[in-house]
Amino acid sequence: MEQGMQGKTVLVTGGAKRVGAAICRRLHAAGASLAVHYLRSAPEALALRDELNALRPESAAAFQSDLLDLNALPQLVREVVGKFGRLDVLVNNASSFYATPLAEVDEQQWHDLLGTNLRAPLFLAQAAADELRRRHGCIVNIADIHAERPMHGHLLYSVAKAGLAALTRSLAQEMAPQVRVNAIAPGVIMWPENAAWMDEEQRRKIVAHTLLKREGEPDDIAKTVAFLIQDAPYVTGQIIAVDGGRSINI
Repeated sequence: MEQGMQGKTVLVTGGAKRVGAAICRRLHAAGASLAVHYLRSAPEALALRDELNALRPESAAAFQSDLLDLNALPQLVREVVGKFGRLDVLVNNASSFYATPLAEVDEQQWHDLLGTNLRAPLFLAQAAADELRRRHGCIVNIADIHAERPMHGHLLYSVAKAGLAALTRSLAQEMAPQVRVNAIAPGVIMWPENAAWMDEEQRRKIVAHTLLKREGEPDDIAKTVAFLIQDAPYVTGQIIAVDGGRSINI
């Protein structure tokens, strides 16, 4: 792959596995140094770090941090800059996802779902703002097509992702002209790990609503992240749906 990100450092939250790991691998292959953030996925994060460093020594490091702890966010940025000497790109990928029907919503769910999907991206962007401005860097948020079309039974998640979409546009205003801020809204890419309630028939119906009649892959998101970082210097404040057309066919 063309080494279009040589010399740049990227922090990917929730980067240890699933879509986050695909983003890390794709950007690393493009030449970037990777700061792989994790909370509980230490084995996966350390394995990914070692995998990337085997390809290019000292090009990846893993950082544990609780994104719900606002005091930890400036420390995370400091640790990344301390390790690599710079931070050029922030990818807000970490997310909590589970059902929250209206009758069952409680304050803990509010703090968790709004915290990981909205509050953490805001305050991590705040913590990284000076460094990103210095590097004329960018932010890529991983939103969701359900920011625009709420997912039944997932009230708080849908609200949080709608907030992240608004945050993307607002940060693009606040951080211009030095920093570009965009988002990606995935559709059917990977089924949730904790979705035992979603049987095979439900999954088939969801896929049938995509115009392309198939699931996407984590690398579809990773390729779009790479595009927004490398090949879109005049794009900011935008949200790109990577969903096989599902968002216009629900």
